[in-house]
Amino acid sequence: MSETEKVVVKALVTGGKASGGPPIGPAVGPTGINIKDVVDAVNEKTMMFKGLSVPVRIECDPETKQFEIFVETPSTASLLMKEIGAQQGSSFCSEEKIGDISIEQIKSVVEAKKDSFLDKTYKKAMRSVLGTALSIGATVEGEDPRVIQKRITNGEYDDKITEEL
Repeated sequence: MSETEKVVVKALVTGGKASGGPPIGPAVGPTGINIKDVVDAVNEKTMMFKGLSVPVRIECDPETKQFEIFVETPSTASLLMKEIGAQQGSSFCSEEKIGDISIEQIKSVVEAKKDSFLDKTYKKAMRSVLGTALSIGATVEGEDPRVIQKRITNGEYDDKITEEL
């Protein structure tokens, strides 16, 4: 993209369901870029977050009619609650549980968030997501997430955690 007067549009869209209406259409329209192309690209890039609010940034170059879409991932808590099927986390996470989640579901949240982790290893990222599971009031395979964190540290899940960040 050239460096001439880029138009930057920031929007919160529902994953896979952006439309040509506000906020995208009115902001992109004056640039002369095809709104349908932008919306289609946003929907394609946010499809994996279907049903969640996803922050997106669209950088438009009115001169070249080119655009780039940058998708931020929803929060770890939002991804976990979607996996569980809960609307919100527990206000009393130590007593009130909102649901149970599997190690595989924890791994899918790590996959969705892997570009934003500061952790250098997959195991550390898993433990980080487990910490969020604890804070929203979720159990993991029927256990307190702290128990699973210790098992990961002790290598008990090495056969299930083979991925790299």
